[in-house]
Amino acid sequence: MNPAKTDAHRHHDPQVRGFASDNYAGVHPEVLAALALANGGHQVSYGEDEYTDHLQRIVRSHFGASAEAFPVFNGTGANVVALQAVTDRWGAVICAESAHINVDEGGAPERMGGLKLHTVPTSDGKLTPELIDRQAFGWEDEHRAMPQVVSITQSTELGTLYTPEEIRAICEHAHGHGMRVHLDGSRIANAAASLDVPMRTFTNAVGVDILSLGGTKNGAMFGEAVVVLNQDAVRHMKHIRKMSMQLASKMRFVSVQLEALLAKDLWLRNARHANEMAQRLAEGVRAVHGVEICYPVQANGVFAKLPHAVSERLQKRFRFYFWNETEGVVRWMCSYDTTEDDVDAFVAALKEEMARA
Repeated sequence: MNPAKTDAHRHHDPQVRGFASDNYAGVHPEVLAALALANGGHQVSYGEDEYTDHLQRIVRSHFGASAEAFPVFNGTGANVVALQAVTDRWGAVICAESAHINVDEGGAPERMGGLKLHTVPTSDGKLTPELIDRQAFGWEDEHRAMPQVVSITQSTELGTLYTPEEIRAICEHAHGHGMRVHLDGSRIANAAASLDVPMRTFTNAVGVDILSLGGTKNGAMFGEAVVVLNQDAVRHMKHIRKMSMQLASKMRFVSVQLEALLAKDLWLRNARHANEMAQRLAEGVRAVHGVEICYPVQANGVFAKLPHAVSERLQKRFRFYFWNETEGVVRWMCSYDTTEDDVDAFVAALKEEMARA
């Protein structure tokens, strides 16, 4: 039998493009090459491999000498593991009502992590010290889950950004109440690219205790990492990761992807390109009469409001999701492989469908 032969077949048209999610994009060629490089021979399992060890040095170059990375399978796993690591059994997490941990993780933080989420409505997906205080009370009340963590997302689920100063203010406020700060960084690269600062500028440098570091949305095949920034805030990370079913036996294949992204500038190149395509898309959309952009376009997402019937027709030509179907709000996401032609074709289709309306 010829080992080069395979029964695998391509089941999709690689020319089909969409704006539904940056998760729709394929794996960056440099990440695929890194996976192939790591594939030869045997390596110790469960994180004792050379690639995971090297990843620690790379993570420390981005987040400081005390940072420690714990690779996991996915973003929900990263968030659940990270939040468990900074809470007690009776603890609660304060987050924006729109936070991914609240609306897009199937109740995993509460069901699997045993955490209570204290949510706060926001206009732009961002918390402030004043908004946090709506839920920051009752520490001695045994009838109320104890607020122990503030969780923020950078960039937010609405595509907006915190400035480093805003995150510093949140950290100082949370720490003043004895709480820790978790940052969901599934799109942290897009935030750093847009702000034009290193990731440390709005994480460990301003007081964030623990971080969910994204890879999949920025060109990886799979895999994220929990990055512990404040070692004093965290207990028993290895045990929590295993108990949460996020310990990869062949961890080298998670770690090498993050290494490929973070060792040089691939993470930044990918994020900058996705952000630039979102700006191009927003510019084209603003020229279409009857379409309203709902939030500042600061990362790689565009949220817009348009007639429901137009969205439904447009979805037959390009994949994307309703964000709030009742209000007619949709979300268009750009990725590292979105091209100018993709954006221009989408804007042209939008104009055509709006003209029909």
